[in-house]
Amino acid sequence: MAVLLPAAVTARPHDQALADERDTRDWGELNARVNQWVHALRGVGLRTGDAVAIVAGNRVTTMEALLGCLHAGLTAVPVNWHLTVDEIAYQLRDSGARVVIADPATAPAVGRAVARSGSAALPLVMGVRDEGGCQAVEPLLADASTGEPDGQVCGSTMLYTSGTTGQPKGVLNGLFSTGAPVRRVHSLLSFAGSTLGVPDEGTALLVGPWYHSAQLFFSLLPLLRGARLTLRQRFDAQATLAAIDAEQVATCHLVPTQFVRLLRLAEPVRSAFDGSSLRRVWHGGAPCPEDVKRRMLAWWGLCLVEYYAATEGGVVSLIDSVEWLRRPGSVGRTIAGTEVLIVDADGAAVPVGTEGRVFIRRRPDRDFTYHNAPEKTAAAHLAPGVFTYGERGRVDAAGYLYLTGRDTDMILSGGVNIYPAEVESVLLDHEGVRDVAVLGIPDEEYGERVLAVVEVDVDRLPPDRVTYELDRHCRARLAGFKVPRVYQVLDELPREPTGKLRKQALREGYLEVAT
Repeated sequence: MAVLLPAAVTARPHDQALADERDTRDWGELNARVNQWVHALRGVGLRTGDAVAIVAGNRVTTMEALLGCLHAGLTAVPVNWHLTVDEIAYQLRDSGARVVIADPATAPAVGRAVARSGSAALPLVMGVRDEGGCQAVEPLLADASTGEPDGQVCGSTMLYTSGTTGQPKGVLNGLFSTGAPVRRVHSLLSFAGSTLGVPDEGTALLVGPWYHSAQLFFSLLPLLRGARLTLRQRFDAQATLAAIDAEQVATCHLVPTQFVRLLRLAEPVRSAFDGSSLRRVWHGGAPCPEDVKRRMLAWWGLCLVEYYAATEGGVVSLIDSVEWLRRPGSVGRTIAGTEVLIVDADGAAVPVGTEGRVFIRRRPDRDFTYHNAPEKTAAAHLAPGVFTYGERGRVDAAGYLYLTGRDTDMILSGGVNIYPAEVESVLLDHEGVRDVAVLGIPDEEYGERVLAVVEVDVDRLPPDRVTYELDRHCRARLAGFKVPRVYQVLDELPREPTGKLRKQALREGYLEVAT
């Protein structure tokens, strides 16, 4: 038996474990398939510690492959399926992947990426047919035993950062440890249940790309604890509401951009949503405007749980809905085994309530590293086990953390610090603004000036009125030096499917047009 699945396999072998738009697996079938994946991956020559890149969508087979790696002591490398051939090739080279697994949609790009990378990675494709220069995996699985593999040990994951500056880097965060005894994972699962509220029953829904760390762990952990996991290839606001009701979803993970899209559905669609099955909806990954959150709470009730986390070190703090209503804007208090430090530019601790750089302290064995990037690892640390995700913030006397912006996104104009998150929150309060990004652009006199790139509802805010209306709106809510000096209107802001904004692309696009 696959050693991470025994409870559900033994107690509920014929209950559904996994489902996507095309396929399903019950717990017994999932157990057999994971065993086959372990045997097949070992059969092509992989050994403990080897890397397996997976360039595939939210599919049942994707989760099987991931579970195979986690049972075989292999490092699974989730790869963004939207990347170009050259970007995939870079990650194959950098990770040293011995095998790369595609699905039929990504196989052509993966085949070209393997050839271009110069790596010796074996390209496999899900399904029964070879495609795009990739070998079909189903014949390999069919020849593999469904019996329990010997020597099952813990695998791990290595997720790549978004790479908004320079090349992306792989993150090894210690949640899973390659080659460790499987009991380490059982300890993680127990912690996930007691601290994060990850369920061991009911249905979890994945509607974001699994290659993103939050989407991955808030779907994988419920599955490993025994909850049913249903996957959708992409987020669609109306379809998500329908899935929650139809599948009686108890838990899911969303990002604030998805909240905004849900709230902008037509009133009859929102009113028809029941949502009574929901027990816990985690959200994070980006700041959530207070008005957006209040509207979601009024609609969905007190099931929202906000967290502060990053790929590098996982969850730092949590706050449930009741706490948040008492302390709006907070991302909560730290979880067990984690301490937040607020420091000044020299790394010295600042008084309670004072804003500064946010650092996290943990035991050194719960630290993280950037793969092949010791200089980047060092830059994120004050000391072993003391690291930053790059945010600024403050902690109040009760220990609640408030984030004020990204340290790396800070705009310095005329010697004054301006934090984009604050300005973005104000702009999102305007009924005509659908999405916004605030960033600094070069200014000869002030060093930087504030640029707001907006996506607007033209019925509520005609493009020719943007500068006048938004300037008036901001000046009523912000100090003059924080008000954007320039507005640029785009049909759609460049966001990753995870909700993360590509600010560097915006900055470069504006400068190209301006010159």
